[in-house]
Amino acid sequence: MIPVAIAEATILDLVSPLSPEKASEPIGLDRADGRILATAIASPLDFPHWDNSAMDGYAVRYADVASASAEQPVSLAIVEEIPAGRPPARAIGPGQAARILTGSMMPEGADTIVIQENTTRQGDRVDILAAPEPQAFVRHRASFLSAGQPLLAAGTVLNAPEIAILAAAQCPQVTVYRRPRVAILSTGDELVPPDRPLKPGQIVDSNQFGLAALIRQAGGEPLPLGIVPDHPEALRVMIAGALSHADIVLSSGGVSVGDYDYVDRILTELGATLHIRAVAIKPGKPLTVATFSSPSPTLYFGLPGNPVSALVSFWRFVAPALRKLAGQAAPWGSPWVSARSRHDLRAGGQRETYLWGKLLAAPTGLEFALAGGSHSSGNLINLASTNALAKVPVGTTQVAAGSAVAVMMLAPPRSRE
Repeated sequence: MIPVAIAEATILDLVSPLSPEKASEPIGLDRADGRILATAIASPLDFPHWDNSAMDGYAVRYADVASASAEQPVSLAIVEEIPAGRPPARAIGPGQAARILTGSMMPEGADTIVIQENTTRQGDRVDILAAPEPQAFVRHRASFLSAGQPLLAAGTVLNAPEIAILAAAQCPQVTVYRRPRVAILSTGDELVPPDRPLKPGQIVDSNQFGLAALIRQAGGEPLPLGIVPDHPEALRVMIAGALSHADIVLSSGGVSVGDYDYVDRILTELGATLHIRAVAIKPGKPLTVATFSSPSPTLYFGLPGNPVSALVSFWRFVAPALRKLAGQAAPWGSPWVSARSRHDLRAGGQRETYLWGKLLAAPTGLEFALAGGSHSSGNLINLASTNALAKVPVGTTQVAAGSAVAVMMLAPPRSRE
């Protein structure tokens, strides 16, 4: 067994991101959610595009209103109204003002906005009841970003804010990395798909579906290949076929030391280089990581068959590799935070132990609530609603309730329960 940190570093060193020249595609913004930019984008526009008002009020010359007060208001002639979307028709001269709305262009000659709460209008004149600060509520052209400056870097994941920025910059189509193709196969004579009646001794293959969902969440394209029986030749044919059209191959089961665990042997016979055979982690000790150079560079993960072990192994080791392969900028792993544990956390101390549960946002900070029931690698049921994994380090057998614990976030914290 190798330490978890060394396993993670080894895996990431094996990954080279997809080529932006060979593995990218143009895509419209309406389909870009979650995709990763393959090329950097410079802004074609100034932000703001022109000087504009941040408030409803009156565009004035500061020199005209610097002495205004409620006791001695300054009266200005209103020479124009400027609604949003229409350019000003005339300049503002001494003693003049323009009625202006939020977002409207500043007229020439005006340099300050007086908000309407500090005014009284009488027909075509307005009384200024308080002196504003110079250039108050004016958003100046290019004060947010100048045309030609970097807008979004290559490797940026496009979520709602980034897509809105691209739309505002008039970039209706962008170049993104293609999604890495990840083949999934489950091994074991005992496995059956969810739509088949169970016979005594059989197990439903949940890994195929759980791993496919995690692959999509990490930015990949899952290629489910189904169940492979515990027969070396069937496994050899399935793996060889997967290598021809996948960037990553995931198998679950068959990587321990049982009589029917053939994965490592088959990988070696097919020409793989094996880098990892086992990791000092619980759940998930048996983990095979291998690389193939032909027919094309491919990364292989042999995950444990127990469902919790398979999912935890994916979260800890596969997801970062997939994000790096997909072209996402570092960091690739899930974020770590410190939280106060609501419960005693127990571990054997021999391996880095991960306990699943909920990360909660409390008024005093983050809290980790351990999932109830057995923390067995075969107990998939209490993994429901998990959004975090608490780590108990090697050499530690207990983290007392109320103590701080390192937590890997799988999803944002929830409100306190």
